[in-house]
Amino acid sequence: MSSNVERAPGEKLTVQFEARKCIRSRHCVLGDPRVFVPNADGEPNVEGEWIHPDAASVDAVVEIAHKCPSGAITYERIDGGPQEAPPPVNVVRVRENGPLAFHAEMHFYGGGSALRAALCRCGASKSKPFCDTSHADAGFAASGEAPTRDSPALAVCNGPLEVIPVENGPLHVKGNLEVVTGTGRTVERVTECWLCRCGGSGGKPFCDGTHRRIGFTAAGLAPRRK
Repeated sequence: MSSNVERAPGEKLTVQFEARKCIRSRHCVLGDPRVFVPNADGEPNVEGEWIHPDAASVDAVVEIAHKCPSGAITYERIDGGPQEAPPPVNVVRVRENGPLAFHAEMHFYGGGSALRAALCRCGASKSKPFCDTSHADAGFAASGEAPTRDSPALAVCNGPLEVIPVENGPLHVKGNLEVVTGTGRTVERVTECWLCRCGGSGGKPFCDGTHRRIGFTAAGLAPRRK
């Protein structure tokens, strides 16, 4: 789960950017183009030079990072202030025609952790389990408004999630989680679920076994689900 991470040190915090997780939501540039400078000429940027942590207050930069749905932007405070904390409620948002946006204390089976991540559900990403926006080129179409399922309130809404990309199969998620629509409606509250990542399920965002019928192939971090 490791990858190259750009680091831009400032006086009070260091901002980090992990390119393979970026879904180009542009929350960073739109949040403050003085801090996250858009690449106007289209040429590759030198590492970290497009990020200027001291161009705004620490609180402003932290807020922008928190709005990055993919977790591509993170930070380390060196001013004694609080680091990013897990949310009080673990949530995965089903994005219309796009990925599964997690906000939770995630631990990926096989190594790696994150508090925010956009995980592929179209089956086309070259950076699985992360989204790389291939859904746009693939013409992936899937509602972000799945039907509501009857489920009781969770006794505990947060805590660690284990995220297991199953070989040639779904995302197996263990832990307290609210599956919500793009508009924020709760679809289901679960303590374990299997989420489609082949793009073919008839019961999106949940797996219905279609990956076997269509011959979906993807590296996994666990034995194939039977």
